[in-house]
Amino acid sequence: MARILITEDEDSLRIFVARALRLDGHETVEAADGAQGLDTLSEGGFDLLLSDIRMPVMDGIELAHRAAKAHPQLKILLMTGYAEQRERADDLAGKIVDVVAKPFSLPDIRTAVARALAA
Repeated sequence: MARILITEDEDSLRIFVARALRLDGHETVEAADGAQGLDTLSEGGFDLLLSDIRMPVMDGIELAHRAAKAHPQLKILLMTGYAEQRERADDLAGKIVDVVAKPFSLPDIRTAVARALAA
């Protein structure tokens, strides 16, 4: 299965998503903000970056830009609960697979991850 970095500042959501994806057979690594996520990506070996857009320190848009530049083969899937944040991701159209709207159900995020990995 895939190695997935989950970057989300809301602890409970990050842990919930990580647990669900591990049940699907994926290896998950967690980061609490974009800067920590970028540092973790430097370890290499990730198939997917699943990141919230709105986070402290470095937001998901900046993280996605930097991740795409440093790791061009990395698939990127963003999450947001804010419509205006989704619009900010428009300039990433060639770099991200999709933006998942929060709140989402467990089947929704599992399906989005499966589609992103298959893309």
